[in-house]
Amino acid sequence: MLKQDRYRLFVEYFSEHQPNPVTELNYTNPYELLVAVILSAQCTDKRINQVTPALFDRFPNPESLALATPEEVFTYIRSVSYPNNKAKHLVGMAKMLIGEFKGEVPSDLNELQKMPGVGRKTANVIASVIYDIPAMAVDTHVFRVANRIGLTSNARTPLAVEKQLMKHLPRHTIAIAHHWLILHGRYICIARRPKCEICPLTSFCKYYEQVMSKKVVRSVKVSG
Repeated sequence: MLKQDRYRLFVEYFSEHQPNPVTELNYTNPYELLVAVILSAQCTDKRINQVTPALFDRFPNPESLALATPEEVFTYIRSVSYPNNKAKHLVGMAKMLIGEFKGEVPSDLNELQKMPGVGRKTANVIASVIYDIPAMAVDTHVFRVANRIGLTSNARTPLAVEKQLMKHLPRHTIAIAHHWLILHGRYICIARRPKCEICPLTSFCKYYEQVMSKKVVRSVKVSG
């Protein structure tokens, strides 16, 4: 199957069955989403959603967070991964948000990445979710699913995956395709044992094609 056909079928399926996907992180404004995404690095959205209510109650805006110490922030996020580093990043991010951006979360990817704790993936999430900019954030789910389905070829880094997806996806779908890939990877195309038996994408999935071809070969050897 040609790559363009996989992309077409991928977009057609999710456009029909999941036309309005959203992030599973809970937030009410750009500041809260930025905090949540920084915290979510190498941690589950479920855990972050358990931590942020108390954190946002104590630090409801960048002004209050900028006045905090990393030690105080740590007490609210101790259960997430790498809490010491993330506490420092959050305070540093808030100070820069106030000092350089007048408290407003910027939409420019380069400006976003100036802030502590904000890498390319986080910047792409903010740009796409908050500002509806066609940006593709590549986390472990996006990386895995895109390669398995066959949307990407020989893409060994997140940036390589991002570039290929940006090149081939219709521009108007890029921001939501990020959610399609994440949610599919989180609930069906999981890392260790993908649930191919219930996956609706098997008709055009490269990974499934390979799995089935191996089963056929084994079956022929056994019967022979």
